[in-house]
Amino acid sequence: MTSVLSYMATCLLAGATLSAVAQARPDPTDPRAEVPAARHQSALQHYKPLSETEPADWRDANRRVQQAGGWRAYAREAAASAPAHKH
Repeated sequence: MTSVLSYMATCLLAGATLSAVAQARPDPTDPRAEVPAARHQSALQHYKPLSETEPADWRDANRRVQQAGGWRAYAREAAASAPAHKH
């Protein structure tokens, strides 16, 4: 019985608190209601562009790919990390 009473008291207190919060807000349909100033924060404010790199010799790049197992090694690696498709 006490748990039911404490639950009811908690609900009553929560309802009163929500009611007070709702009353503290200005009416959104009132054109004269005061609103806080709009703020803009750029999503790119911490963006750091990549630095330019010198292009590598394509022959060296091809040799490194061949040493790793060729394009099939990269395909196996990608297939192993990709989730299985369910049709």
